[in-house]
Amino acid sequence: MHRLFVALRPPAHIRDLLIDAMDDSPELRWVGDDQLHLTLRFIGEVERPLAEEIAAALQRVRSEPFSLAIHGVGRFDRRNGGALWAGVEPKAPVSALAAKVDRACVAAGLEPERRAFHPHVTLARYTRQSARAADSFAERHRGLTSEAWEVEELIFYESHLSRHGPHYDVVARYGFTP
Repeated sequence: MHRLFVALRPPAHIRDLLIDAMDDSPELRWVGDDQLHLTLRFIGEVERPLAEEIAAALQRVRSEPFSLAIHGVGRFDRRNGGALWAGVEPKAPVSALAAKVDRACVAAGLEPERRAFHPHVTLARYTRQSARAADSFAERHRGLTSEAWEVEELIFYESHLSRHGPHYDVVARYGFTP
């Protein structure tokens, strides 16, 4: 089985900005540089033939390059904790791209994504007990912004889970044409 997702990877200077914003709050589990991405579509575990169909379908996704910038931070709260994230602006082009990726995945045989798309880069995870630290971080960094960067490709990743956290391998890159 292959655990897959499709994402955008911010350039190094944007990832540096995000890492610099992370503090040493021990209650928060910060992601590393190699994990900073904006998920367009989580696929999950699939067998190799379906993974190959998805890879072929993603080759047919077309997009013009577009600009994104980091804009603010927020939280996703869940019953036992949640995630801190950095948002992006403008949302329209990345949302349109996520919809194209979802249609490609459906054409390859997956069910359509049912969750609403909220473009973000996950920065940290937290438990219910550390929600106060997450609140404090979100308040201190609510005005976090970056210069715009040009999005010129989407990346097909395989995720390997371990007790040390996930590790991502690039399966394929799909460049955009102006």
